[in-house]
Amino acid sequence: MAGTLTFTMIKPEAVAAGNIGEILAMMNQAGFRIVALKKTQLTEEQAGEFYEVHKERPFYGELVSYMSQGPIVAAILEKDNAVADFRALIGATDPAEAEEGTIRKRFAKSKAENAVHGSDSDENAQIEASFFFSRFERF
Repeated sequence: MAGTLTFTMIKPEAVAAGNIGEILAMMNQAGFRIVALKKTQLTEEQAGEFYEVHKERPFYGELVSYMSQGPIVAAILEKDNAVADFRALIGATDPAEAEEGTIRKRFAKSKAENAVHGSDSDENAQIEASFFFSRFERF
């Protein structure tokens, strides 16, 4: 059975552009319930730890720098089939390939500045959620 939780971050450029409210509204309208939510800023060390899975990839340094350049909004979302449904809502990584009505089609600037992060598996959703939120911060 698919999990009921997923993790997301509204990325620095989408926060800077003032898109937090509209992106959260799209999540709510798609049937997701917000379990935890916070605005924060990652240090380069924290971003490096979060994206450690990509450490050997050529874009790792640029990704860490990008994700620590400004505030982000982190959230845990709840819905049946949460990971797959959220990945459908956010759309393809490249906004030029994203379907109409998706978050990335509407708010992403480029493949690199793609507005939101979404967990890619139930296991990673749990790991990523626990990186940002204690059990006391989940409602």
